This record gives sequence, structure tokens and C-alpha cells, in this order.
Amino acid sequence: QEQVVQSGGGLVQAGGSLRLSCEVSGRTFPRYSMAWFRQAPGKEREFVAAITPNNARTYYIDPVKGRFTISRDNDKCTVFLQMNSLKPEDTAVYYCAATLSDYYKINEYPYWGQGTQVTVSS
Repeated sequence: QEQVVQSGGGLVQAGGSLRLSCEVSGRTFPRYSMAWFRQAPGKEREFVAAITPNNARTYYIDPVKGRFTISRDNDKCTVFLQMNSLKPEDTAVYYCAATLSDYYKINEYPYWGQGTQVTVSS
């Protein structure tokens, strides 16, 4: 069973930046597609961004394109989400997830982090 441990997050004013980190235990990390999801109060969890294992292609939902950047460090078994120009609507609990399946199969992420709160004040 993989362990997925998140760090980062917190409270920031609109326009500010935050960086989330997510470390995955074990040696399988380089083979994982990694993704970030978020869940705002009263809303369903949504996919935010993903990065593939080999050529490290990245994918984003439209609301975060140009503001968020997902990256990975395979030596450190860690994926990052750099969030810039944050908006109040980005407020949510953010989750990191790992899968050996294709990144877009959002129901096939078996390993999840504990979640971290991101709050953006106006």
C-alpha cells in the first residue's frame, strides 16, 4: 500500500501564491501518473491537473491554465502544484492522487493524499 503525504496549503490573499507538495512512498513513483484534485464546500471533487510519468506531459482544467503548474521530481518521489494568481474560487481542499492507469481515468486513482486546505481571501 502506497503512502501519499501532502504538505503546503494555507491561507492567502487573492493574487497570492501557494505551493503544494505530495510525496509518494515506494519505488513505483516514476511509473505513476500524478494528479491534483480539489473539493470546494458543497461541491463535488474535481480534477485540476495531471502529469504523466515518462515524458511528463501536463494537463489542466481551463480555470487554472496559466496560473497553476504541476511538476514532478522522480528522484524525490514528489509532485508539486505551484499556484499563482490565486482567486477566491480556488478555495478548496486539495488532494494529490497517483495511478498506474491513464491520467484521464479519474475514477482509477487508487492512492490518495490526506488533503490540504487552500483558502483564498478576497
